[in-house]
Amino acid sequence: MLPMELSSVYLGCSDAAGIAGNIFAFVLFVSPIPTFKRIIRNKSTEQFSGLPYIYAFLNCLICLWYGMPVVKTGIILVATVNSFGAVFQLIYISIYIAHAEKEIKVRMLGLLLVVLAIFGLIVFVSLRVLDYDERQTFVGYLSVVSLISMFASPLFIIKLVIKTRSVEFMPFYLSLATFLMSFSFAAYGLFKEDPFLYVPNGMGTILAIVQLALYLYYNSISKKDLREPLITYV
Repeated sequence: MLPMELSSVYLGCSDAAGIAGNIFAFVLFVSPIPTFKRIIRNKSTEQFSGLPYIYAFLNCLICLWYGMPVVKTGIILVATVNSFGAVFQLIYISIYIAHAEKEIKVRMLGLLLVVLAIFGLIVFVSLRVLDYDERQTFVGYLSVVSLISMFASPLFIIKLVIKTRSVEFMPFYLSLATFLMSFSFAAYGLFKEDPFLYVPNGMGTILAIVQLALYLYYNSISKKDLREPLITYV
């Protein structure tokens, strides 16, 4: 095979991994829709927290900025997925604020403004203070920290599953989508030789595998318990 053909195959695999990551990420982005349908129907946020969507919005903005050509060329699929993610999170936050109690509404609006201010500061420093290489490193490290913090959030769910010995709070398909998305973007990062992509997504892949393993283990235990016959003592 000629070097040009090898390069074409390599590029095709890279794009395929990035597109797959976009598709699986979209599944994750739409997963909260039932929650927000309930909020709209009941006209109340009930006991749901809006903080995860604030954090996710900031994460999407930072990763979107990292994927822009002005920061890093050749990884536009990172920008596309996070642009969709930012839009979804902003819609969720808007719905949450619209149906929250006054005190929570004010707090959420304040947090949203803080997120926008932080992102504005990141953009300003990137463009006005740093040159291209420094900008890439600066935003890259920020995206790694942001992604790792997002991937670490399921640790609470993992702890809960082990404590309760129940997978009720860890939907299988959500864990599977997280694994497929993380794996796809880890592969995309490897193809692009970008540690700012493959390191955090590699960690996300490992955490997702742990979630899937726990699900299979505790789900099998639950089914086994249900199959055990009742013993009556007379």
